[in-house]
Amino acid sequence: MPQKTKNTPMMEQYLSIKAQYQDAFLFYRLGDFYELFYEDAINASQILELTLTSRNRNADEPIPMCGVPHHAAQGYIDILIEKGYKVAICEQVEDPKTTKGMVKREVIQLVTPGTVMDSKGLSAKDNNFLTAIVSQGNEFGFAYADLSTGELKTAHLFDEEAVLNETTALQTKELVLGNEISEKLAEQLKNRLGLVFSKQETSEENAEFNFLTSELSDPLEKEVTGKLLTYLAVTQKRSLAHIQKAIEYQPDHYLKMDYYSKFNLELSQSIRTGKKHGTLLWLLDETKTAMGGRLLKQWLDRPLIQLNQIKARQEMVASLLNSYFERLDLQSALTKVYDLERLAGRVAFGNVNGRDLIQLKTSLEQVPLIPQLIEGIDQGQWTDLLKEMQPMDGLVHLIDQAIQEDPPLQITEGNIIKDGFNDQLDTYRSAMTNGKQWLAELEARERQQTGIKNLKVGFNRVFGYYIEITKANLANVELEKYERKQTLANAERFITPELKELETQILEAEEKSVDLEYQLFLAVREEVKKAIKPLQILAKSISTADVLQSFATISERYQ
Repeated sequence: MPQKTKNTPMMEQYLSIKAQYQDAFLFYRLGDFYELFYEDAINASQILELTLTSRNRNADEPIPMCGVPHHAAQGYIDILIEKGYKVAICEQVEDPKTTKGMVKREVIQLVTPGTVMDSKGLSAKDNNFLTAIVSQGNEFGFAYADLSTGELKTAHLFDEEAVLNETTALQTKELVLGNEISEKLAEQLKNRLGLVFSKQETSEENAEFNFLTSELSDPLEKEVTGKLLTYLAVTQKRSLAHIQKAIEYQPDHYLKMDYYSKFNLELSQSIRTGKKHGTLLWLLDETKTAMGGRLLKQWLDRPLIQLNQIKARQEMVASLLNSYFERLDLQSALTKVYDLERLAGRVAFGNVNGRDLIQLKTSLEQVPLIPQLIEGIDQGQWTDLLKEMQPMDGLVHLIDQAIQEDPPLQITEGNIIKDGFNDQLDTYRSAMTNGKQWLAELEARERQQTGIKNLKVGFNRVFGYYIEITKANLANVELEKYERKQTLANAERFITPELKELETQILEAEEKSVDLEYQLFLAVREEVKKAIKPLQILAKSISTADVLQSFATISERYQ
């Protein structure tokens, strides 16, 4: 690689940032593209089937480069992540229009296989677990989290086989290992799972982490959970507000099955195909929600062994089994519930868009009905679960008042906020509507005055609004009234003082309207963010009800 002294300031900036992310592809933002250079470009061009070009191609040592449009980057990032790579996303953090010299750039997120939030590769009914392991002698601290749902659990394990079994059962996507982990164990994990390995040497101390680990008393569990949270903070560089308090679990409280037993029993993965089809999970899965599907898989991986817990679960299933029509109504309500866990995660990350909020509203509208149906069956063992199914009418009302029913995917282009939600926005929209009416009246008046029936008032992004007159009709108009704006092959485009004034009013209203809509959407999103914890409690209770109705449905089918 050329010496820094031979590079332009921009390439020096690139090399400086790349030095901090040697194990990742660096997506370096240049205008409307993410560019990759040197080895990143060579490797990415092969993996992603991109055209490999070069920068300074006439130099003695041209720099290999390739790029992808920023609006299409997510698809390329997904491919790299699915193949086990990491991607550092480097953005311009200053406005080029107001900055003199080199624009400041920073990595705003390191996306890794275990920290995926937005990806088509995320299976709806599968968790995406990131696991951390630390050791002290022959004992281990073990913690795992799903960043997309906020789940966080930890355990104290007492031998390497337990570590291997737990890691395999979770189908972990990435491992964060302490330096003290033996090469032998690391090699076993790598051979068995083929995982991405990451290092996190230090653990941060802050109020948020202390709160999340406050109910842990075991030193190894606190250490490994802190290391996992630190890795998430370092890679994501944003709020982890949706991460739930760490829950300690003990593997010996569940039926103990080693990796080979689970593999041969085909609980969730077919030996022949490696897929779900034909497995016990496939047979038992009549869940109607994504989060219910994930919980079912967790229950199958960790069967209960305590008699009181087994009986309680059986009683809940029996109550649903004996209430056919109510169960059908429950299933119908559940089909309208979207993935509340991952929606909450997207809200916390600031990734949620208008359609996500409509999905959230649609889901929450079902909440009052679900406990009513269960209460009509038999409360019994359901009492505690029903207490967690609290309606969130305020949130439903806010989203209903604020967000269009069919909003666009983008949140910066307008048409996302409903009429009547904000007086100032309504004023801008009125100006836009009136402006279009004024334009229609101007066009009609000009046609009448000139006698040119095909005269038209139009707009394009380069020249703005214009009056277009064909060249055949130019002799019929008083050209001194018009200011020429553009010449075409068969027509001339003009502007008048009146049209210029209308253009200013309309475009200002449109620009201010879009800006205000964006700010209003952010305000709504912040209000929703305050409800993340209640949303997660609600999601867990609904997913539990979903798994239980699935069991009841299967019981009826095969009894």
